[in-house]
Amino acid sequence: MKKLVILCSVLFLFASVTAFKVEDKAEFKFVTETHDFGKIPQGKPVTVDFKFTNIGNEPLIISNIASVCGCTVPKYTNTPILKGQTGTITVTYNAAAMSFFSKGLTITSNSKTPTKVIYIKGEVVAAPVK
Repeated sequence: MKKLVILCSVLFLFASVTAFKVEDKAEFKFVTETHDFGKIPQGKPVTVDFKFTNIGNEPLIISNIASVCGCTVPKYTNTPILKGQTGTITVTYNAAAMSFFSKGLTITSNSKTPTKVIYIKGEVVAAPVK
């Protein structure tokens, strides 16, 4: 019986410490997670900045941002974003083909949610004739 009480106490202590560590993780807070470019002319790249704040307690480190195709190019700061500081992810979309588009960019980081997706969308229309 004494061993069972000790084992339960150790497990409870381990679970408590683990729960507190989760709260210490970095965490994204985006101003917006989706951007609609609306109608954009074919052949003219467009760019948007996704601004975010680290609302967690640890420094936020982005290790990678993956896009679904070469037409969407993300740029981001490689330095850690400290608690309360802001960062920016700049996304450029090359509007090559006329059609509607919706692209997701997958962010990999050390945050509480290690994989996060942000989106761009819009419609590529014929460029005006000069």
